[in-house]
Amino acid sequence: MTTDVTEHEEPGAMSSTDSATPTRAPHRDLPTGRGPERRVGGGLFDPGQLLTSLPDALGKLHPRVMIKSPVMFVVLVGSVLTTALAVKDPGNWFGWAITGWLWLTTIFANLAEAVAEGRGKAQADTLRRAKTDAVARRLSGGTEEQVPGAELRVGDLVVCEAGDIIPGDGDVVEGVASVDESAITGESAPVIRESGGDRSAVTGGTKVLSDRIVVKVTTKPGESFIDRMINLVEGAARQKTPNETALNILLASLTIIFLLAVVTLKPFAIYAGADDQTSLIVLSALLVCLIPTTIGALLSAIGIAGMDRLVQRNVLAMSGRAVEAAGDVSTLLLDKTGTVTLGNRQAAEFVPVTATTAAELADAAQLSSLADETPEGRSIVVLAKEQYGLRERHAGELEHAEWVPFTARTRMSGVDLTEDGTARKVRKGATGAVLAWVREHGGALADDAEGTANAISQAGGTPLLVAVEDGKGARVLGVVHLKDVVKEGMRERFEELRRMGIKTVMITGDNPLTARAIAEEAGVDDFLAEATPEDKMALIKREQAGGKLVAMTGDGTNDAPALAQADVGVAMNTGTSAAKEAGNMVDLDSNPTKLIEIVEIGKQLLITRGALTTFSIANDVAKYFAIIPAMFAVAYPGLDKLNIMNLSSPESAILSAVIFNALIIVALVPLALKGVRYRPMSADRMLRRNLGIYGLGGLVAPFLGIKLIDLLISLIPGIG
Repeated sequence: MTTDVTEHEEPGAMSSTDSATPTRAPHRDLPTGRGPERRVGGGLFDPGQLLTSLPDALGKLHPRVMIKSPVMFVVLVGSVLTTALAVKDPGNWFGWAITGWLWLTTIFANLAEAVAEGRGKAQADTLRRAKTDAVARRLSGGTEEQVPGAELRVGDLVVCEAGDIIPGDGDVVEGVASVDESAITGESAPVIRESGGDRSAVTGGTKVLSDRIVVKVTTKPGESFIDRMINLVEGAARQKTPNETALNILLASLTIIFLLAVVTLKPFAIYAGADDQTSLIVLSALLVCLIPTTIGALLSAIGIAGMDRLVQRNVLAMSGRAVEAAGDVSTLLLDKTGTVTLGNRQAAEFVPVTATTAAELADAAQLSSLADETPEGRSIVVLAKEQYGLRERHAGELEHAEWVPFTARTRMSGVDLTEDGTARKVRKGATGAVLAWVREHGGALADDAEGTANAISQAGGTPLLVAVEDGKGARVLGVVHLKDVVKEGMRERFEELRRMGIKTVMITGDNPLTARAIAEEAGVDDFLAEATPEDKMALIKREQAGGKLVAMTGDGTNDAPALAQADVGVAMNTGTSAAKEAGNMVDLDSNPTKLIEIVEIGKQLLITRGALTTFSIANDVAKYFAIIPAMFAVAYPGLDKLNIMNLSSPESAILSAVIFNALIIVALVPLALKGVRYRPMSADRMLRRNLGIYGLGGLVAPFLGIKLIDLLISLIPGIG
């Protein structure tokens, strides 16, 4: 039975298809990985994963791969140079020690990236197992022919019935069917796909569970949704984002500056008579310690891990640029139905008219809703149970019941009963339709019925009138107040976004009065009522003209222009192919609220990159105070005052700094992959927090770490 469409129903209300679909549970705040398909191995330092990633890390030592990261390429060159010098002087233990730790520094950096890529490959393997080379039943001239799925081309029509695997991505152009998408989304509940609506898109590799549909293929072989997911999560299609490229340029510039500084130390050392303290091995070690190797080693892993966190939450980002843009979003456009609100109107109150009790109204409303399987009908039954204890109907009351289904013409539904020879008719529906029914049956209209209904409408609710005809004649009993219920916790979430400096705008097809009531209850900053596709586009362009980045969600073909215009366009997987092509992200769970989570993941990516960059540069400052005084203290005794760590010898100081430089990369890999914990706060407060934690921590950690390593080295006979 379909939902009651009243005179006040908004254009964006959930359709009967939505309510009949056995889809997911209601909104889940901050969902994690979905089902076994999304669980990828053990922890961040799972021995099996490290062992699997080690060959990839060694393979990345090729110069053509290393040169993509200028900082680590310099470390590779230094490793090769010190190796040659150590071979030339095999008795020099110091040269071999420096050489070994420089190679470990290079391998650790590659291992961080390899582990991040390995997590993506593990996810890709589960997707690859889900990919099936199906045989397609292609329609040609009104007849069917069986062809391999790989031979399908854009525009081909294929028939799929119960038990068939859908051979390629496309849109349903005929029929309606229940489809199992668990291979893609991790959800066991089937979904409904039908022609002619915003739920027509199907994905290759999913399975038809019932009925028959005709699908129009929209992608070429090898370019399906699953193929793109595999390429993206494996990192094969990952390109550096603008911010990542800019940071690489900065790191390369710092590397060149430190390279020039280290080169000039040699003539100074010769002039000062400290030439033996500035061998090529020492200078190589000094250069590696001074350039920002920490962030240079982890930069790629941070970007890959950001994409990985989205995939774990069933969001497919078409590029790293989209993830990065999500972190800079300043305006969030949210559809009301299903995002801000539950999407299904719920019964909130029984308002009786004069001379009628609320219990009598609740009894009639529940009776007329017993066969109504829509969310609105079920909520009326539940509210009557909760408020008036109406739970069971005796067998005689419903024995001869004739249920009156809702139709678009009558705009009413109800039940006709016969009990002890007395006929009783109960109706509920739109205000005008029920009032006309009462007049038609010779009943008197209650003076306050229409006024109550109008008051509910002006407050943003939806009124359903309930009337009865029995031995007392036809009359209106009262009004059921239906509300589009705001999701629990949304006001708090919007408050968090406000603290982050993000403006929230609710988009709805409701009239302005209804939109304002919902907006005030939910706590959004602004709203756009009676929205058309053109209105959405105009709003996005207006925000962008003010220098703001805009994010929005959508699922219909009419949302495609706005999704393409937005800086972050999140298309629902249940939506049309046009919407998914226009957006730069696809939410496999089709949960519009996920947009808030995507923004948080994007911000976490930017914060992680900034925090580790701050830590890395602060590290370099501390290592400078460890190495330089030790190198020149012999020639310039006054520099010994700068040896604040009181390191045991120049060789021990340099070796300790190199060892610390390698180990700190390993220590920071979990943070790079997991991300710095994100807390909603203003930008200036966040900057102060990161400088206090990672700036100060980056200065203090090397002093403690290098001193501890120096103490351990000094205990080795013949070295200390």
